[in-house]
Amino acid sequence: MRSCSLLALLLFTGLQGAEVRTVSLKDAVDLALKQNPDLLLARFDEIKANQAVRVARDPFYPKVSVGSGLAATYGFPYTIDGSAPAVFRVKATASVFNKQQSYRVAQERENARGTRIDFQGKRDDVIEKVASAYLDADRAARLSDLALKQIATLEQVLLVTRQRVAEGRAIRLDEMQAELDLHRARERAELLSQDARFQAHSLAILLGFPADDRIATLREQQPLYELPATEDDAVKAAFENSTDLKRLQSQILAKGYEIKASKASRLPRADLVADYGYFVDFNNFSDFFRRFQRNNAQLGVSFQLPIMAGPAANAMATQAEADAARLRTEVSNVRNRTSLSTRQAFQQVKNAERARDLARLDLDVHREQVSVMLAKLEGGRATQKEVEAARYAENEKWIAFYDASYRIEKAKIALLKETGTLALALR
Repeated sequence: MRSCSLLALLLFTGLQGAEVRTVSLKDAVDLALKQNPDLLLARFDEIKANQAVRVARDPFYPKVSVGSGLAATYGFPYTIDGSAPAVFRVKATASVFNKQQSYRVAQERENARGTRIDFQGKRDDVIEKVASAYLDADRAARLSDLALKQIATLEQVLLVTRQRVAEGRAIRLDEMQAELDLHRARERAELLSQDARFQAHSLAILLGFPADDRIATLREQQPLYELPATEDDAVKAAFENSTDLKRLQSQILAKGYEIKASKASRLPRADLVADYGYFVDFNNFSDFFRRFQRNNAQLGVSFQLPIMAGPAANAMATQAEADAARLRTEVSNVRNRTSLSTRQAFQQVKNAERARDLARLDLDVHREQVSVMLAKLEGGRATQKEVEAARYAENEKWIAFYDASYRIEKAKIALLKETGTLALALR
């Protein structure tokens, strides 16, 4: 009895684990920004970059160490680790002037800013993927529903055709054709249903949910995106918001600091040094020195002036200058690609709008044809089969219209992604 209860509980838990969640497009974007696995992984890179700044600033923070150089001395009291043998010792050091390390800190800060820019770019990529996946899931669900309606229509056609064959007003071939059309529609509906489930599961994974969950879209009016008025406006926005350009500019600044750091290796450095030691006489201090003192301390600044730094500093500066020149060339290439892709995306929106308007006109014509057929049916001038055929054709035009609407939404998302305003439009 207990085992049966446990089995029932496990089955109930398994059923509860796979959920169907109905979310809007805006909610889907918000969930992805909180739970998407790619963004969660990218945040670790941001954490590492921020900690690299702390590592670079470490020499400027005082470091205090406590220890002992306690040792038995025979003869002259030799130094232990650079200091006279002491029972108790405290040492503190910190850099007070190190221009090379200061440039390293600035470089790491710029690298951290570049990492944040990378994160922003990945965030925009995730938003685009979620928006596209949401549209894919919504389209697949709509087409699946229309396919089911077509099955109902073709079942009615088959029923009417069989009655006409039984009454001798149609031949067996007509009935076979109606059966074939019905089987094709059922196969199509099954494929569309599978695609709808796959899209719903794929969207759930993007939102950070288990793969067994499904996301159901809201059959709502798609949001009205605020698009640029002209191609030039779109290109201008793309230049201003391009994460690729911002990342390259950040890398150029970081290379500039790297060049300065390499050249600053010839500059003097100054470190604050503080030291305290407690000595005892069994180390023979009184035998070799004129005066013995137990408590000893010193506080001062250690200066270092490189005289011969070697060729490495100049070589590293030259390498960084070459990298900076390469990055500046890449900026020009990215600007050209950004301009071309943005103009192409803008034109694709316009082409998709014209295709949607044409599909809408085609749909209106077939809807009117259904109305005409219904009027003829009431007047005895059309058959039920002709009416159902007109309805089937209308469903096909609805599918074409949904596809055209789907393509225009995808084109708008691509344009907003290029202009860097997709996150603002969806959130």
